[in-house]
Order: sequence, then C-alpha cells, then structure tokens
Amino acid sequence: MDCAGRQLDLSRPVVMGVLNITPDSFSDGGNYLELGAALKRASDLVNEGAALIDIGGESTRPAAQPVSIQEELDRVIPVVETVVREVPVPVSVDTSKPQVMAEALRAGAGMINDVRALQSPGTLEVVANSRVSVCLMHMQGTPAKMQEDPHYEEVVAEVKGFLEARIRVCEEAGIDRSRIIVDPGFGFGKTLAHNLTLLNRLTEFHVLGVPLLVGMSRKSMIGNILGVPVGERLYGNLAAAVIAAWQGARIIRAHDVKATVQALQICHAVMKPA
Repeated sequence: MDCAGRQLDLSRPVVMGVLNITPDSFSDGGNYLELGAALKRASDLVNEGAALIDIGGESTRPAAQPVSIQEELDRVIPVVETVVREVPVPVSVDTSKPQVMAEALRAGAGMINDVRALQSPGTLEVVANSRVSVCLMHMQGTPAKMQEDPHYEEVVAEVKGFLEARIRVCEEAGIDRSRIIVDPGFGFGKTLAHNLTLLNRLTEFHVLGVPLLVGMSRKSMIGNILGVPVGERLYGNLAAAVIAAWQGARIIRAHDVKATVQALQICHAVMKPA
C-alpha cells in the first residue's frame, strides 16, 4: 500500500504503533506532549518493529471532549514534521478535521486514520485530492456519548454495511479502493458483547475487499474480561491481536509494539509454514 511514497507491505500482519500527543488519552495521556519525548517514542516504536506510526492529537476515548482545530494543529503538526523526517516508516494521523488532515499531509503524513470515516465536511475532498491511504472506522455516536447506550439489531451486518457504504462514497469521490483500509471500531459505540461478536466474526469483513485494521490495545473490552486495570492488559491485548491476525486482519494498532510484533510473527509462521 502506497503511503505518500512510503510503502506499507501488508503481505503479513503488521503493527501500527500508537503515539498520542494528548493530555487525556486513556492509557498514555500526557506522556509525549514534549517534542523530544514524542520523537523518542516514535523511534522506540520503530525499533520495536512498528511498520507505521499513528499520531493523534485529540483523544477519542469514551466521554472525551473535542479540542479546537488550532489546539490539535499545535499538538500534531510539529510532531508529524519531525517524525516524518527522522523515522523511515509511514506516518498516519488520527484525526477527523479537514484542516488537520490538510496540514498533516503537507507535513508528510502518508495515511489518514479517521474514526468518523471521512463524514465530516471537507474531509473527503482533502483525501481525494491527495495520494495517501485512508482508514475508515465505524463508530456509533460520538466519543462524548458513544458508550451511553450502544444498540444494534445485528452488529456485524450493520458495521459491515456502514463500511461498505463509506467505501462506495470514497470511490465516487475519486479515492481508489487500493488506498482504503477499514476498521470495525472496537469500543466505539459497542458493548462488550458487540465487541466479542465482531472479533468472533472478523472474517466476514473480507468481503469488502480491502485490508482490515483492528485496534483493541488496552481497551475496556480487555479489562472487563480480565478484571484488570489499563496497565495490566498486555496478555489480553496479545491474545486479541493474535485472534484478529488469525482471521486475516492486516494491521494491528498497539501500544505494546515489541510484544505484539513477536506474537504476530508466531501467528504468521503457523498460518504460512515454510
């Protein structure tokens, strides 16, 4: 997959390393607000085996409040400029604002990771007028209220139908299918039962004909099953990552990159024996 000139090889499962430039993200908020700390974290993620870095400047955890365009720009753009210059892997920007997308692309980002699937006014045009890849995610509601009362008649069919419709809209806008990735949005307007059903039936999303990204790292679905806090969810994260990769997910978004990379190496070796 072409990410503004940097290639992302999805012939085997890869890890997207998380770099949150936020004071309030649920697991690492405030850790990388300083530019030097953010660059060191990005370099560490690459050294641990991350195939791409996902930079976000606005928390989308449950009950999160939005930040202004300028605040998100101030957080994200200097980091994108520096990381693009200093690390060899593609850089993704996790945003739903067209202004942030445009500036991030000018700074060298190669992927847009949008929890709103390019539904915000102006976002579709920004991506269509570029040559970057884009990840379209499903979310029911908004981060501020998405976990208040999630409801589906049939969660897999509804999430898949939404993503299929967004792919079609993107293609009609001039975004080639080869540039598109989809994410079912674990934890974004879903109960634990919804999340488990999606993970159990992940293979059904392959009918969409585009690579599949999943993000379950450190989320409450892991904590609720194991009864452990955010800092003690590594083993559960790895189990969920392997289950997803075994069902064909090509990008695993993770905080604990080294451990996840090694788990996926074993998974891939078993799936594709020499």
